Amino acid sequence: MVYDIGKLTHETLLGPIAAAEDALARLDERVARSEVGAGFAERADFFDSVSSMWIGGELVHLEDLVLHDAQMDIRAPSHELVIAHRIVRARRRVSRNDPGWAVSRSGIMALAGVAEETSVEAEPVDRGGEGVELDLIHHEPLSPELAEIDDVLARTQWLVDGNAAVEQKKREPAYSIGELLIRDPDWDEGERIGEWLELAKKVERLPATLAAAVLWDAWEHLEPLQRQHWLGLLLVSDYLRLRGKVRSHLLTFAVGLREIPRERRRARDRTSRLVAYLDAMSAAAAAGMKDIDRLALAKRQLERKALDKRSTSSLPVAIDLFLSRPIVSAHMVAKTARITSRGALNLISELGVREITGRGRYRAWGIL
Repeated sequence: MVYDIGKLTHETLLGPIAAAEDALARLDERVARSEVGAGFAERADFFDSVSSMWIGGELVHLEDLVLHDAQMDIRAPSHELVIAHRIVRARRRVSRNDPGWAVSRSGIMALAGVAEETSVEAEPVDRGGEGVELDLIHHEPLSPELAEIDDVLARTQWLVDGNAAVEQKKREPAYSIGELLIRDPDWDEGERIGEWLELAKKVERLPATLAAAVLWDAWEHLEPLQRQHWLGLLLVSDYLRLRGKVRSHLLTFAVGLREIPRERRRARDRTSRLVAYLDAMSAAAAAGMKDIDRLALAKRQLERKALDKRSTSSLPVAIDLFLSRPIVSAHMVAKTARITSRGALNLISELGVREITGRGRYRAWGIL
C-alpha cells in the first residue's frame, strides 16, 4: 500500500492554508507569553485525549480521565479509559522530548510500546572445511588445550540450540487463535511505518500546515499500526512542533477535528479532506485562544482572593491546581496542598470555584 502525494489543488488550498498558518502562529505566541501557558498545556492533554477517543467512536468522560490520572478512580477503569490515559501519558512524553522525536522510527516504536528488532553482530569463523559458523562466545583461553575444548563445546551448544529452536518453531504456530482475532499476520507495521516516514521527508517542501494535513491523510490511508491509530494525531502535532509552527505546546489537533463534520473528514475527494484538516487546525487554535483567555481571567479573579493572606497559605497551591486541571476534587486539593479533606473543602469554598458534578459524593470543581 503506497500513498502518492500527486498533484495538489493549490487554488482551493491556499485560503485554508493561510488561515491555519495565521491561527497557529497567534496561538503559539499567546501561549508562550501568557502567565497561564503551562496550565493551558497540561489541560490540553486531557481535552485532546477525550476528543481523540471521540473521533475513534469511543466515549470517555473528562471527569473519569482526570480522576484516573490522579489515581482516584471512583469505579473500576474501563478499557476505553485506560487507552485515553495512555494518550495523556504519550502527549506528556512527547512534550518532554525534543521537537520531532515522535516523528521517527524509534519514537513511534517507543510510543506504540513495540520493541524494535535488534540484531546481534557475530563474527564468521572458518572451521577448516566444516563451513562458516558464528563465533558466539568469546573467552580468553588459558591454554591451547582448553581453548580447543571451549571451541568444541561452543559449536555443540550452538548446533543444539539451533536445532531446538527450529523444532520449537515447527511445533508452535506463529500466532495463537486468540491473537489472530485482534492481529492480522499479514499486517507489516514496520514497512508501513517506513513508508509514512519517507512521506514525512517528501512533504518538507510544503507549508507546515499543509504538510501536517497530508501526513494525517496518509496515516488514515496507510494505517501503520493496527491498534494504536490514535498515535497519528499525536505525530501530526509533534510534526508541527518540529517545523516550528507551534513551539510553546503540543497542538490539540483532535479537538479541532471534533468540530469538523464526519462527512468532510471522510470525504472521497482528497482535496476536500485536506481542507477539512486545515480547518480543524484553525478550529483547534480558536478553541485554544478561548481557553487561554478564560484561564487568564480566572487566574486574576482567584488571585484577588489570595491577597493579604499569610505566606504559608495553601490558596496559591490550590489556584495552580485549578489552572492545570479541567476538574479538581477535594481529595486532589488535599493531596497537592498536603492538608486534610476538610481543609481542602474550606479552600475551595473560599475560592468560590464553580462546582461541576452537583453530587453529594465525589464532588468536583473546575474552570470550564
